[in-house]
Amino acid sequence: MTDEKKLGVFERYLPLWVAVCMAIGIALALTIPGLGESINAWQIGGISVPIGVCLFLMMYPAMLNIKASELRKLGRNPKPILLTVVSNWVIAPIVGFALANLFLAGNPELIVAIILLSSSPCTAMVLVWGYLAEGNQEQNVVNTSLNTATIIILYAPVVALLTGISSIPLDRAALFISVLVFIGIPLLLGLVSRRSLVKWKGQMWFDERYRPAVGKVALMALLTTLVVLFSLNGLVMLENPDLLVLVSIPLLLGFAVVVGYNLIVTRVAGLGYREGVITVIIGSSSHFEIAIATAVAMYGVGSIPALGTTMGLFWEVPVMLGIVYLGKYLRDNDFWRGEEMQ
Repeated sequence: MTDEKKLGVFERYLPLWVAVCMAIGIALALTIPGLGESINAWQIGGISVPIGVCLFLMMYPAMLNIKASELRKLGRNPKPILLTVVSNWVIAPIVGFALANLFLAGNPELIVAIILLSSSPCTAMVLVWGYLAEGNQEQNVVNTSLNTATIIILYAPVVALLTGISSIPLDRAALFISVLVFIGIPLLLGLVSRRSLVKWKGQMWFDERYRPAVGKVALMALLTTLVVLFSLNGLVMLENPDLLVLVSIPLLLGFAVVVGYNLIVTRVAGLGYREGVITVIIGSSSHFEIAIATAVAMYGVGSIPALGTTMGLFWEVPVMLGIVYLGKYLRDNDFWRGEEMQ
């Protein structure tokens, strides 16, 4: 009987910390008038410097996961990789787009938030979920590496296409600049620092010391960003508490539809459990960090799209943990009957 893989206390209760940060932000908005404006006034090129630093610290750790060498392994077992790519870049964006327009008609800023979330496949936390689910971690690394490489190429065009179809005005130049700043630069630094640090200190030190430490910094930066977001929007939220509930409806329905789709296609494709569960996890996840970063860069720290994307973070963690437990339950009931890769 093997020990059950577990999250650390901080990661396990991430939804609670998110809720606490929301409450702290709202309290600051009520008790310190002008705090949000003071923070937002420190800008360079229209981007808040404090938020920019936090967003960079959120994105950089995810880029440490990419391994150029892993991308060369795509041909070894292409079926689960292809299924995940289709889910990430076709099914999830279309489902998010359709549900957003169905439930959020008349709220274009919330529609943008859903499009930003549904068009961004996860590249970081899925490594944790895959580990907990006891899935094929080599496939997990290959998929996250591929997602990181394709986001910088596909994210801006997909978002621009879907907002265009919805007739939502979008500063496409700002979108491409935000992708360059918040994905391109962290990606470059991630590749360079990974190579340099592994060469200097060794792979074990990098994997066991550096990357976990930077990952904790990223979570703290994320929570700090949420405090600032909600301090800037606290009064708006109190006046419109229905907005966060409203944006959660297509988010949760979207998760249900995409997860259901991935369960069906992995079963029909004849995958084994270890490959099937990774395909479901990655194919159903979203990269809430880049969604938040893009919303902030394009619309500002105190915007409704920025607030809307934070709900992607709020729901992502419990949904993904639910998929882990669901996957193990289905494994025990022989849902995936294919032969597992060795």
